[in-house]
Amino acid sequence: MAGEIPDLHAQERTGTGKGAARAARRDGMVPGIVFGGDNDPLPVNIPFNVLLKRLKQGRFKSTLFNLKVDGHDDVRVICRDVQRDVVKDLPTHFDLMRLRRTTKINLFIPVEFINEDKCEALTTGVLTVIRNEIELVVTAGDIPESITVDLSLMEHIGDTITISQVELPEGAKPTIDRDFVICNIAAPSALKSDADEEDEDVAADEVPATEQEAGPDSVEEAEGGED
Repeated sequence: MAGEIPDLHAQERTGTGKGAARAARRDGMVPGIVFGGDNDPLPVNIPFNVLLKRLKQGRFKSTLFNLKVDGHDDVRVICRDVQRDVVKDLPTHFDLMRLRRTTKINLFIPVEFINEDKCEALTTGVLTVIRNEIELVVTAGDIPESITVDLSLMEHIGDTITISQVELPEGAKPTIDRDFVICNIAAPSALKSDADEEDEDVAADEVPATEQEAGPDSVEEAEGGED
C-alpha cells in the first residue's frame, strides 16, 4: 500500500484567464487549477522545475498528494490532467482534484513482477508482458503503489497469469469486467524457427512420391506426348 502522502507545495495565483496564465509562465511557473469538493476552484502556480521533476519521477497522475497553499487548509488532491506544449512536450497547465479519503477514483496502477528466478517456465521460455499497468477503482486513502504478479505461478511455455490470479488491495477492483491476461510465457524466437522448419520438413514428407520423384524424364515424356 502507499506510504506517507507526499506534500505538494503551490502558490495561489492572482487573476484568472489566459493573460494571468501567460504571466505565470513568464515568471517560471506552471499555472493550474484545483477543483472539486465543496469549495470553489482555486487557481494556483507551481514552479516549473518542481513540477517537471515530479513528472520525471513518474506516477504523478496516480499519486495522492497533500496540497499545501499558503492561506488555505491542506487538502488531498490527485492530478487529473497535465497539458503539454505540442512541440517541446513540456508542462503548460495542470488540473488537480480535491479528494476525501473515502472517494472512489479510477487510476492506472503499475504492475510489479516478482520471483522471476523461481519461474520454471523462464528456463526455456520468455516473459511477454501484456499489461504493465492496470486501471483500478480504488479508494483515495488506500492507493496501492503497484500490483504484484508472482511469476513462480507459471511452470510451462504457454502459461498465463490473469487478473483473477492476482491479489488486489482491499476495496480495489478492475474497471474491466472480465478475466483479462496480464502476462504469459512464450517460446523463444529460436525455438519457433526450429518448429517452423520441422513443420516444413513434415509437409515435404507428406507430398506423394510420384510428385517428389518427377524429373527430366517425366518432363520429356510429357512433352513427347504432345507430338
